Amino acid sequence: MKNLIFDLGDVIIPIDLTAPVRNFAMLANLPEDEVWAIWKQHDFINRYETGLIDDMAFRTQIRQLLKNDSWADEVIDTAWNTVLLELPVERVERIKELKKDYRLFLLSNTSPIHIKHVNGVLASLNQPTLEDLFERVFYSYEVGMAKPSPDIYQFVLSEAGLEATETAFFDDNGANIKAAAALGIQAVQVQPPKTILDYLRDI
Repeated sequence: MKNLIFDLGDVIIPIDLTAPVRNFAMLANLPEDEVWAIWKQHDFINRYETGLIDDMAFRTQIRQLLKNDSWADEVIDTAWNTVLLELPVERVERIKELKKDYRLFLLSNTSPIHIKHVNGVLASLNQPTLEDLFERVFYSYEVGMAKPSPDIYQFVLSEAGLEATETAFFDDNGANIKAAAALGIQAVQVQPPKTILDYLRDI
């Protein structure tokens, strides 16, 4: 194995996918299930994470959908970032160790607001940014594609000049794992109670 590709959420940083909805529901004084329904109906998060809309349009959409024009950008960003839980620094340390022997990459369905936040957290822990931690980072919003589309994996392989058979991919999502495995990548599903550290122990 020569190359390791990591997902970000629930692989490097723990996440709580329900937290932003809970927080926006609280801010808007709406029931949570109503906010979930709005999210599903408008599918704007997917458009944001594939770069079809930018930060400003994303925030505007939230203000419109939740009928609150007075929310400052920071209020929206803070609620949106509650998806990201505390970052276990030992995971970052392990990745830094692996850098000596492997080519390391990051592949994440994410948004600019989240990446800015994670890099801020890393800085506060005296750790390198994601862009410095990995040889290359592939964010869905920058490449205009998202997992589990086979196109995004093909893009990463060709951009970085990787052989699928020499590459391991770590992700928590079953559909993402299946799509990567179909291309010959050694795909490993990170599932609790195990963490990425358990899967990297034998490497």
